[in-house]
Amino acid sequence: MGLFDRLKTGLKKTKDILRTDVRDLFRAGDILDDDLLEDFEGRLIRTDMGVQAATQIVTRLREEHGGRTVDVDAIWATVRSELVDLLKGDGSVQWDLADPLSPLAKAESGPTVILVAGVNGVGKTTSIAKISNLLQQQNKKVVLAAADTFRAAAVEQLTMWSERLGCEIVRKESGADPASVAWEGASKAVETKADYLIVDTAGRLQNQKNLMDELHKIRRVIQKVIPDAPHESLLVLDATTGQNGLSQAASFSEAVECTGLVLAKLDGTARGGVTVAIRQEMGIPVKYIGVGEQIDDLELFDPDGFVDALFAT
Repeated sequence: MGLFDRLKTGLKKTKDILRTDVRDLFRAGDILDDDLLEDFEGRLIRTDMGVQAATQIVTRLREEHGGRTVDVDAIWATVRSELVDLLKGDGSVQWDLADPLSPLAKAESGPTVILVAGVNGVGKTTSIAKISNLLQQQNKKVVLAAADTFRAAAVEQLTMWSERLGCEIVRKESGADPASVAWEGASKAVETKADYLIVDTAGRLQNQKNLMDELHKIRRVIQKVIPDAPHESLLVLDATTGQNGLSQAASFSEAVECTGLVLAKLDGTARGGVTVAIRQEMGIPVKYIGVGEQIDDLELFDPDGFVDALFAT
């Protein structure tokens, strides 16, 4: 399937709320009154796009269509336009949709370092594999650092992916100091003249201060080898967690100076609206989205394409 079809399939449950449940509210000939708009606002919130975003959409509908005879197509055009505006934020983040690497910052010289964080179970390790695959498809040399040493399974999983992808990995025994793995990874990336170093970090809960401090330590240690690193600090969020993703984004952003999001598991969730909430309330751009379980099921995030998929029949 092409990108658009994969998005349509992945966003089906979210789309069903917007197109099936919600569209039933608006019938040609009715008057668009406050009762209809309040009901609509509640349905929008069900997709986890947040009260703030839902209110903004409904406010625009009230201004442009309130008290008038319902024109379904005009209403949906307004909703689509507002969603795209919300996802684009202030418009300062733009990238080339023809270049899958354009959302990623690039080191002026030497390896570009990508630090990846996220709580257990969000699909972080799989997302790292997908990003590595994307980089290698663009003929970039990748080194992985398995700094999630608290879980032996995490190191084994990343090692398995490195073998499948054919990229180097730096790893240590379970329980080793994560910062030492990050340091060795940085040294290996410089030594082998790699284009990218991707550092996996422990999947941790956002309220565990000692583990958040570990993220700070990893950043400091990497900078001893590559002074301007990390160039990207990506937070992987599970789209199925909905609004809880906002608290994760806030806490991790503080710890790792988050520069972008990878939204995993968008396929099959009715909470795809959380993409809007995070972009608006956190001001952190979504750079990539996961729309399936295969290694190539990672797509550059395009607000227009995302919204089109939500409204496609």
